[in-house]
Amino acid sequence: MTVHVPAATAEATLIEIALPDDVRDGLGAALAAEGEPTADIDRAMTRYLQIFAQLPTDLLQRILDFGRHCDTPGVGYLRNLPVDAHLPATPADGRPSREKTTFVAEGVLLGLSGLLGEPVGFATEKDGQLVHDVVPVPGGAMTQTNQGSSVFLNFHNDIVHDAGGRYDLASPDFLVLSCLRADHEGVAGTYYADARDICRAVDAPTLEILRSPLFRMNAPGSYVRDVAGGVDVLSDPVPMISGPDAFPEVSAAANGVHPMTEEAGAALDRLQVACRQVAHEVFLRPGQALLINNRKGLHARSQFTARYDGRDRWLQRTYVRRNQWDIRHRAAPGSRRLH
Repeated sequence: MTVHVPAATAEATLIEIALPDDVRDGLGAALAAEGEPTADIDRAMTRYLQIFAQLPTDLLQRILDFGRHCDTPGVGYLRNLPVDAHLPATPADGRPSREKTTFVAEGVLLGLSGLLGEPVGFATEKDGQLVHDVVPVPGGAMTQTNQGSSVFLNFHNDIVHDAGGRYDLASPDFLVLSCLRADHEGVAGTYYADARDICRAVDAPTLEILRSPLFRMNAPGSYVRDVAGGVDVLSDPVPMISGPDAFPEVSAAANGVHPMTEEAGAALDRLQVACRQVAHEVFLRPGQALLINNRKGLHARSQFTARYDGRDRWLQRTYVRRNQWDIRHRAAPGSRRLH
């Protein structure tokens, strides 16, 4: 079994989509004919749109609706996607593989991203790359980052440090995670806890505290490591849950949430317990991907054993924004997608 939906959750917060074999094969053949996408990303995104527009209408609408509407699930689990005919060794440094000669996986990742919005890069995350290679790195094994493997990566959403003090405003609206290679034992689980399920799982006093500006988010681990010299960089006081009751938004930094009162600390602990109670659990395999709404919920990853032998777990990830206009103050000169 590759997906688990706890009885305590509403099944409507996860959607499953499987491509028929003939659709998979046609999509794979079209993507295999495309070259390395980042050399001309705007042209590549146009080609991927043309290719993915050939999906069956009902299937295409399910993916589009996932990204369009407030009431749709927070996570989408896609199966039977095309894969590269040959996959080189898992990169050891978290950077793109220099041995990869075909780009079906990148086409799947960016094509799905284009149905949700626009892939963007952030200078302080993976050097601004649009395609992130998420692999275990020896020096990061114990960290709360995408380089980790030996520890449980706590429930979080991907946030972006901003000099304005709010780390959620510039965050990706969506993540796409696509599996190129599973971990050796196949035990690495990806979890998603939807804010709607979280709010139902905690008591009213806890929810009131979580909706109060009693928390400070630490900047992402990559920013703290590469820019701040290892010193925590905390946000302004913010709530963890915001928005209307029917469509709440949740925010939690992987690199640490600092409660400002004892009661806020207790509420944070109850939030993490609730996440584990309601989370959907998926064990990604090659040809499978997750569409993650980065505002509707929090995601996590279990620990697993990395061997650093070229056969370790290898995911690719994109950050997707529905609208770049709201983060135009961060735009890098000369680039349409880098912030």
